[in-house]
Amino acid sequence: MTKYLISFPSEAMVVTPEELPQVAADSHAVIAEAKAAGVYVFGGGIDEAVEPVVVAADGAVSPGTYPGSEFRGGFTVLELPNRATAEDWARRIAVSCRCSQELREFMFDPES
Repeated sequence: MTKYLISFPSEAMVVTPEELPQVAADSHAVIAEAKAAGVYVFGGGIDEAVEPVVVAADGAVSPGTYPGSEFRGGFTVLELPNRATAEDWARRIAVSCRCSQELREFMFDPES
């Protein structure tokens, strides 16, 4: 089984404050389905109020990120049998969140 990252940047989700409770309920329902199906690994939203840091190879810590690597928004990691199934789950999440999702595949590493 392969792990897939389904994600979106925070600016992609454009909903009104009135819509937000329904969007939250719908997206939580999809995650509950993934958990019930036994495919859910991990998910959540990046806390954008907490500034990221870079930890260098020598252990030094400095504020910021790699240039161009800003990561915000929400993500879900699912373990699935194939890409078609991953696309189906990404579709469900896109519908529930009311925004497009990016789908990426993790490389297999027998040590992880």
